[in-house]
Amino acid sequence: MSAAPAYSEDKGGSAGPGEPEYGHDPASGGIFSSDYKRHDDLKEMLDTNKDSLKLEAMKRIVAMIARGKNASDLFPAVVKNVACKNIEVKKLVYVYLVRYAEEQQDLALLSISTFQRGLKDPNQLIRASALRVLSSIRVPIIVPIMMLAIKEAASDMSPYVRKTAAHAIPKLYSLDSDQKDQLIEVIEKLLADKTTLVAGSVVMAFEEVCPERIDLIHKNYRKLCNLLIDVEEWGQVVIISMLTRYARTQFLSPTQNESLLEENAEKAFYGSEEDEAKGAGSEDAAAAALPARKPYVMDPDHRLLLRNTKPLLQSRSAAVVMAVAQLYFHLAPKAEVGVIAKALVRLLRSHSEVQYVVLQNVATMSIKRRGMFEPYLKSFYIRSTDPTQIKILKLEVLTNLANETNIPTVLREFQTYIRSMDKDFVAATIQAIGRCATNIGRVRDTCLNGLVQLLSNRDELVVAESVVVIKKLLQMQPAQHGEIIKHLAKLTDNIQVPMARASILWLIGEYCEHVPRIAPDVLRKMAKSFTAEEDIVKLQVINLAAKLYLTNSKQTKLLTQYVLSLAKYDQNYDIRDRARFTRQLIVPSEQGGALSRHAKKLFLAPKPAPVLESSFKDRDHFQLGSLSHLLNAKATGYQELPDWPEEAPDPSVRNVEVPEWTKCSNREKRKEKEKPFYSDSEGESGPTESADSDPESESESDSKSSSESGSGESSSESDNEDQDEDEEKVRGSESEQSEEDGEKRKTKKKKVPEGKGEASSSDEGSESSSSSSESEMTSESEEEQLEPASWRRKTPPSSKSAPAAKEISLLDLEDFTPPSVQPVSPPAIVSTSLAADLEGLTLTDSTLVPSLLSPVSGVGRQELLHRVAGEGLAVDYTFSRQPFSGDPHMVSVHIHFSNSSDTPIKGLHLGTSKLPAGISIQEFPEIESLAPGESATAVMGINFCDSTQAANFQLCTQTRQFYVSIQPPVGELMAPVFMSENEFKKEQGKLMGMNEITEKLMLPDTCRSDHIVVQKVTTTANLGRVPCGTSDEYRFAGRTLTSGSLVLLTLDARPAGAAQLTVNSEKMVIGTMLVKDVIQALTQ
Repeated sequence: MSAAPAYSEDKGGSAGPGEPEYGHDPASGGIFSSDYKRHDDLKEMLDTNKDSLKLEAMKRIVAMIARGKNASDLFPAVVKNVACKNIEVKKLVYVYLVRYAEEQQDLALLSISTFQRGLKDPNQLIRASALRVLSSIRVPIIVPIMMLAIKEAASDMSPYVRKTAAHAIPKLYSLDSDQKDQLIEVIEKLLADKTTLVAGSVVMAFEEVCPERIDLIHKNYRKLCNLLIDVEEWGQVVIISMLTRYARTQFLSPTQNESLLEENAEKAFYGSEEDEAKGAGSEDAAAAALPARKPYVMDPDHRLLLRNTKPLLQSRSAAVVMAVAQLYFHLAPKAEVGVIAKALVRLLRSHSEVQYVVLQNVATMSIKRRGMFEPYLKSFYIRSTDPTQIKILKLEVLTNLANETNIPTVLREFQTYIRSMDKDFVAATIQAIGRCATNIGRVRDTCLNGLVQLLSNRDELVVAESVVVIKKLLQMQPAQHGEIIKHLAKLTDNIQVPMARASILWLIGEYCEHVPRIAPDVLRKMAKSFTAEEDIVKLQVINLAAKLYLTNSKQTKLLTQYVLSLAKYDQNYDIRDRARFTRQLIVPSEQGGALSRHAKKLFLAPKPAPVLESSFKDRDHFQLGSLSHLLNAKATGYQELPDWPEEAPDPSVRNVEVPEWTKCSNREKRKEKEKPFYSDSEGESGPTESADSDPESESESDSKSSSESGSGESSSESDNEDQDEDEEKVRGSESEQSEEDGEKRKTKKKKVPEGKGEASSSDEGSESSSSSSESEMTSESEEEQLEPASWRRKTPPSSKSAPAAKEISLLDLEDFTPPSVQPVSPPAIVSTSLAADLEGLTLTDSTLVPSLLSPVSGVGRQELLHRVAGEGLAVDYTFSRQPFSGDPHMVSVHIHFSNSSDTPIKGLHLGTSKLPAGISIQEFPEIESLAPGESATAVMGINFCDSTQAANFQLCTQTRQFYVSIQPPVGELMAPVFMSENEFKKEQGKLMGMNEITEKLMLPDTCRSDHIVVQKVTTTANLGRVPCGTSDEYRFAGRTLTSGSLVLLTLDARPAGAAQLTVNSEKMVIGTMLVKDVIQALTQ
């Protein structure tokens, strides 16, 4: 510790006469010290070779930052230590850099290579910190480096680093919005992450970058719902808010039938005598029309969301409780919304800031769902210690909750509040009494009498507010309250508040026939003080004079002329204009127009009584709990809450995954293993029965097949889990892997006989649900009957729910035996090669996001396995667009192998498939040997089940296994259909409304010729051209391979203005994606 005295030597002891005195702790003497030498000791400590001193210095610097002190001048000294070997020092250096990297960008850029090295550090905290610092440097020149770092971090084995990658995405997007497409790819990858640590962060990135891309949420919806309970609190808030908007676009309104019943009830109540006279016939028709609307059945995914968010009402975080409350208010049936009331009332015991936000939302809810909060009326009583804003909001809620049953209690409370010293609160209470009187007729007289008593209050503000409210109440039944108007007229001498004086004058003028003696006298007094009055009072004096002139001109003619003369020369131009206008209108003259004859009708027309409404009445169009709702104005970045759809969108888009938490129990797995011993006959007869059965049994088989496909999904999901575990446990030994593989293959051997019948029935079930006609389903099932016999002889690892090829070779039989008796190699080799496989897959696969696919040619090659990741084996694939011989429902994929290594590659075949439900693969025959420098091509078939989900499988050699994935562009999921123009129009007419997607686009000049348009469309999608009589219109037709659904595409390329692209298809998801791809191809 020889250097220790050095840092305190200069600062300690007494200072000279003109110098400041320093404390011994450099972090504590900031207030009384000058800037010029205050951090020299810390710089010395950071420059030493001793890690202990560096650590001490960094602790002091971070403490300074935590206390709000400025430590930016230490940046050069700190940034040098970013390459320090000591892990603790490095962590604190990164904490400092995250704070100051944005301010000291030039210096930070000098160390960028060190940050890049930090991204490869073995310690996950260092990797995450390096990425955090890199994303804090707001310089456009490093955007490519940041993008590469984010992509690598998104594939990191540590969930903490992946979470940091999600945090970096919005920063990069705000720096360069042109990177949106690449960032969406990363977001889609991170949305598929199964860890709770990442979920909240990636949804936040989704909301910042691409909230409109709702299709990215479909396949992750159930996973997010089930993960919600374990995500951190701020992540829960973000996810719940996003899922609220998602649910409003994907599910039907749970209150639609209730609103229909309410409408009919109202019509019945207000029905006229004529309607009643129409007889019973119309009533019967109306009764028949009511059930014509389909009864509401809640979507299981809608129920899943409500069920999984309900426990969060008990969260300790007020933000989470508020988020769940707004979700229930916007999404739940009326009968279930009540559960949120107790949770919100609990939050009223919190800090005043929390109370303010909660009460704003309760005030909005209590207008539409009053009964929900009525049991908790006393919780909204006002305490003397409440701030004014809280008091006024509680008043609002109490007024909303007031009804004929509890109004006596509420009015007693209001009586107490009027005695408060808080004048704003008292004024709000008087307004609340007025609203209660308006809403509840039987207490109107009581409220009016109470307000009249307040007119004798000593406080002028109380009296003034009472006058304004009384004026509004009197308008409802003025004939009965002549005495009150007289009483108010006497107050004109005492009340000085302009609004109150103006209200009294308006009342006297409006109802001057009720007080014929007093009104002229009030005008006389007002004429005396006219010049000293406020503008609002002067305007009402002119009105009063005009009305009295029209009703009692004998007494008031001279007074009126006097007032109008004074007003004619007033300083305010509004008053001057009003005086001139009034004079011409009421005083008849030779030039007087027709209006002067109708002056009485104009001035003394009956006026509707004002409606006293809550200021929160129309706020519920903003999402509750949002800043926009709080401000009652649209805030920057606010996402509108969508309206409920008229018809439910296709729920099958969420069927891509079964979440891992709905695990099959071990008992179910054992049952599945035991089934083959006694279910062979059932398996064989399954397809035959379903093909020839009547509609009822057909529906039964559909339900059965859907349950079977469900179990298939869960098993494939569990396989996915195993794969993810393998990826994360990179240091595991291969011996364990080979044992697991062996066990999996044993279970598959047992499952295959069961698959004989079940796979075909599940395929048929999925086809029947997606296909429009039952006859197609029947013919498909008949084709599939031919196949089970061949499956019995073959046990392919990839056949979970899919039929294999009809043609079987002996080579195919050996496909799955070599891996099960794989020789065990040293663990080190496995870990490095597996890491290389994973890294190669994540960095080189750029075509994984369906919506971002660039136009794919029918013959264009896509990379499946890079030669570096494949250790010399390079694999590409193309979509040949030829019918697949094994199964017409499958997409034909040509796999091109080339060996760039020095040794022959033996035993090329497909291994285990990780397939989502419905997708099946027919593998290619094994390639025995591929010599160095040699290439080979094989053909395999994939049934993508009309979705752009990736087919994940293993590509195996005798020594290695590579995880690969093929994801089809949407245009490759269909085959061309040739039809006449009339047939096209007829089919298009059947696919209107929800089945039609239309977009406008600007065609570039290079894309105006027939040849180029047709080439670009047919390159993007495997469609056939339909003849068309119009020169500027192009038509194309095709059918999806699996379900045979028609896809009709029309391009109206007008010579001037925007072109219009229309796609008609039952498969709305396919139609939407096809529109995007074709527009992208045409506008490039």
